[in-house]
Amino acid sequence: MALTVFFQEMIILYIIGLIGFLIKRKRIINEHSIDVVTQLILSLTLPCLILYSMDQPYQMGEARQLFWLIPISAFILILSAGLASVLRRVLDLPKDKQSVFEGLIIFGNQGFIGFALISNLFPDKGALYVTLFNLPYLILIWTYGIYLFVGKEQSIQWKKIFLNPGIFSTLIGLLIFMLPVHWPVVLSNVFKSVGSTTIPLSMLLIGALIANMNLDHFSFLKDKTLWLVTGVKLLFIPLLLFPITIFTLPFPMLATAVLVSGMPAAPTIALYAQKFGGDRNYAAMGTLLTTLLSVVTIPILYILLYFLYTY
Repeated sequence: MALTVFFQEMIILYIIGLIGFLIKRKRIINEHSIDVVTQLILSLTLPCLILYSMDQPYQMGEARQLFWLIPISAFILILSAGLASVLRRVLDLPKDKQSVFEGLIIFGNQGFIGFALISNLFPDKGALYVTLFNLPYLILIWTYGIYLFVGKEQSIQWKKIFLNPGIFSTLIGLLIFMLPVHWPVVLSNVFKSVGSTTIPLSMLLIGALIANMNLDHFSFLKDKTLWLVTGVKLLFIPLLLFPITIFTLPFPMLATAVLVSGMPAAPTIALYAQKFGGDRNYAAMGTLLTTLLSVVTIPILYILLYFLYTY
């Protein structure tokens, strides 16, 4: 039954992504539209979803389990960063690809596909699970993610990081979750209505971004390092989390940790490459390849985890 629900939800997400692909190909939306939708999600709909999802009754036992998601996330991010650094040195990549290579391995599309998938799979608390799991990620991508490209040339602006809508709403949501207070009903309904648009908008955006790829860039598919990135990002890293099944954590939390860790590479890396002088085409193709193949790898990870947890 759980597997049936999983595939139903995945099909829904893929269809929405296909619609996004088609409306971009048919030029119903343009580059400006993509930028607007991206900012709308990051600055409004996703923070609203976070604020709504974290307005949950606080129960000590459940809270202890929930907060395990934060150290698990930090652990896999540190492991990914170490692995990416080692592989980059072994491969002796050109300078303009080095930071991109590491970024593609470390940072996944957790804000768009991650939220969409987990929220659909576990409607009751999925958004809460992925919000907590993403907290170390949000801090790292705005700090170490930029550091990969600029080194010591620019100082990290901590004020901007913690005033970022995603992190700011998460911190406010944590306070609401831990304190014996709740949002007023009207405000809660506003957060729910606006936040619920995050999932379809995210998948439409992913489809549009794939449609936006220049076919001339497909020559990058001959690059073996991109296939290495794909294998490490989509399978090797999430499989490293399978031993946590020995802990008495609920299946939705385990699935959140594993599936979100196996998300395709973040489009943000291509933006960083463009802004800070990395190989943008290499970044874009890494994002595209991992996104396309995640259609296969995400179900594989879920099935493996389901049978391991069940039996």
